[in-house]
Amino acid sequence: MSTTDRHAPESTRGLTGSLGVGSIVFMVVAAAAPLTVIAGTVPLGIAAGNGAAFPTTFALCCVVLLLFAVGFCAMSSHIPNAGAFYTYIARGLGRATGTGAAFLALVTYTAVQLAVYGYIGAVVDGLVQNYGGPALPWWLWSIVALAIVAVLGYRHIELSSRVLGTLLLAEVAIVLVLDVVVVGRGGGSPEGLSSALVQPSQVVSGSLGIAIMFAIASFIGFEATAVFRDEARDPERTIPRATYLALILIGVFYTLSSWAVVSAWGDTAAVEQATADPGNMLITTITNVLGPVGGDVAQVLLVTSMFAALLSFHNVLARYYFTLGASRTLPAACGRSHPRHRSPHIASATQTVTALVFIVVFAVAGMDPVTQVFAWMAGTATLGVLALMALTCAAVIVFFRWERVDTRPWNTVVAPVLGLAGLLVCLWLTVSNFPTLIGGSPALATAIGAVLVVAFVFGLVWSRRRPATPPDPTPTPDTPSPAADAA
Repeated sequence: MSTTDRHAPESTRGLTGSLGVGSIVFMVVAAAAPLTVIAGTVPLGIAAGNGAAFPTTFALCCVVLLLFAVGFCAMSSHIPNAGAFYTYIARGLGRATGTGAAFLALVTYTAVQLAVYGYIGAVVDGLVQNYGGPALPWWLWSIVALAIVAVLGYRHIELSSRVLGTLLLAEVAIVLVLDVVVVGRGGGSPEGLSSALVQPSQVVSGSLGIAIMFAIASFIGFEATAVFRDEARDPERTIPRATYLALILIGVFYTLSSWAVVSAWGDTAAVEQATADPGNMLITTITNVLGPVGGDVAQVLLVTSMFAALLSFHNVLARYYFTLGASRTLPAACGRSHPRHRSPHIASATQTVTALVFIVVFAVAGMDPVTQVFAWMAGTATLGVLALMALTCAAVIVFFRWERVDTRPWNTVVAPVLGLAGLLVCLWLTVSNFPTLIGGSPALATAIGAVLVVAFVFGLVWSRRRPATPPDPTPTPDTPSPAADAA
């Protein structure tokens, strides 16, 4: 079913907008939270992964995801609605599998948003106390952030786009200034600029598997371009361009900036600093290179970076709820759009309430916002997104095998197969090292994996108990596509 029902009343029709490539890129890159990745993930990758060569890991993961993007973008021209993973998998592997993927996606993106809510609550509390403010519970700041996100998510998507664009430019700018100064000085140690990233022996040193696991998690969000299809100016051209551009920008930024951080310390000192104080490594680096004012600005921008990620993932989740409501997989009310803002206002409110409930549960349970809420939820999201992307690659291969609407071998077979192989390797590495990623025990890792499996199986069962209109108007319920039949 298209998310726009021409026979529906005005308040239930589809979303509208005129988002261009730049606007969509801003939203998905903001979801990746570039400054937060450089501040949080890079030190962990250096300390627990492959040391000073960790920047190369970002480039390797970017290549794998570009292979995924080839098939993803090729199929986007033939999927005329905004369900992203849900609709792609449903068209290729059947509606039941697609519905299972939809519920898996809901759990996955809810988890990544909750991870950021925990992290931003802790960071804001520390920042306020650092400037002489009162010590308040972390969850109070998380709820304040949630309220602001709720207001912006309720309004038209153009408002969120402008806010995200401004915040993203600010957080990227501070890191790029760091990069330029470090490179201009020839590094920050007698060793000069780091060369570890181009030395194969260094790249495979330490634990490359853990490094890949941390790096691949840093790209979460780029794949959400298709979610904004209904609000894009020219979706058949805008979505592929935005996907490739967002992925390349993220990959280059991560690789360059993490290399600059390593170069600012020197290979050996960078590993020592990342091991001793990973949480403050970036702020310390910026303070050393740009001065105390630069460090203070970076701390504030770290908060805005996380807020931008919250707003972006809120918009993604709201559009998942909207698409599932429009297809009657969820209550139809979720598929209604605001008569004036043309936003998925009910879906947005539903997502807000869901996040609030979880924050309250975490607070009542006394969970630590970083070592438990952030670590556990971020790990859950990483595992879920990799599974979804692998399913999407398989769906692309099956879809083009049966539909024959595009016969380009590279776009429909070679790149998707290579992308699927790379994603399966990343998924295997993530599963193997999952206890390390979440900072918990194997029992906890098993429990989180079980939650994701249950979400997917629930979707399979739900699709049979509550028949839904297919996610695309081309194959109707009476004439399913051969790809869906094959599944």
